[in-house]
Amino acid sequence: MQYADRVIVRIVKDYCDASGVDVTLGLDGWLIVLSKGDARHFIYGYDFGLNSSVTHRLANDKAATADILAAAGIACVPHRLFMNHEHFKYVPSSGHWSAMLKMQRAHPAGLVLKPNEGTCGHLVFKATTELELELAATTIFAANQNLAIAPYFDIAREVRVILLDRVPMVVYEKKRPTIIGDGARSALQLLLDVVPAERLGAVLANLPAGHAALGAVVPAGAQFPLDWRHNLEFGAEPELIGDGELRDTCVAIAAEAARAIGLSFGAVDVVWTAQGPRVLEINSGVMIESLSRRFPGLAQQVYTRALDRVMQAMPA
Repeated sequence: MQYADRVIVRIVKDYCDASGVDVTLGLDGWLIVLSKGDARHFIYGYDFGLNSSVTHRLANDKAATADILAAAGIACVPHRLFMNHEHFKYVPSSGHWSAMLKMQRAHPAGLVLKPNEGTCGHLVFKATTELELELAATTIFAANQNLAIAPYFDIAREVRVILLDRVPMVVYEKKRPTIIGDGARSALQLLLDVVPAERLGAVLANLPAGHAALGAVVPAGAQFPLDWRHNLEFGAEPELIGDGELRDTCVAIAAEAARAIGLSFGAVDVVWTAQGPRVLEINSGVMIESLSRRFPGLAQQVYTRALDRVMQAMPA
């Protein structure tokens, strides 16, 4: 998708046309410039510029976010930062490998490695062996200046809360791609029936731990998740959460997390584990391209309210 074809660009253009604000695009549409008289405002990627620069950096830094939330007593998934060894002056003389192995021994269920400032689930790996740990770290360091390592949790559900001034705008669950058993066919037979051949290898590599053998028959009605991750980019589907205890709990912890780092506009991911709900990550940019395909009105609502706030800072 071209950057200029994004949903956010269309909504911003429509809003500004109706408000008498000029819009120009830069960086092939990744940069949106709003102009009114001598005043200008920038939207970079999915960042509306409603957070301070420090808050933006903190939200995009998984390890820093986890440290701040833990210090504030907010339940979160801990992330430990490791700098790329190519940037040798930031690496301890003992190196990283012994510390990584120590983390792996402390978490026999596995570790999750990811770019410390990455998004959309790209270059996210689960490692349960030394070889998987080494391959994941090497792959991430080949393209990034740092990585974050977190203990693996068996996540029952992942909920995203989009907030403006700590007030929820949208709350939805990311439903992992799943096949349903029919009581007659094995998991592999079901996979071959629904997964395109070109994606089969990737699907098999990312099956959650604890699955029965692929040759076993999946009971009728039983769910068989196809990925251990909950990213919309990898096939998860958004499902809106209505009023109730689940929504209230997620909103409460998300608002606490936003307050802890000074977030005005952004998204907080809350995961549910055997230990209860905890914050996974915070995003200062609000990307809802995937959500808008199923709920187009929500994208309009979220971005319009953000633009209303932007307009308050521009001259009449």
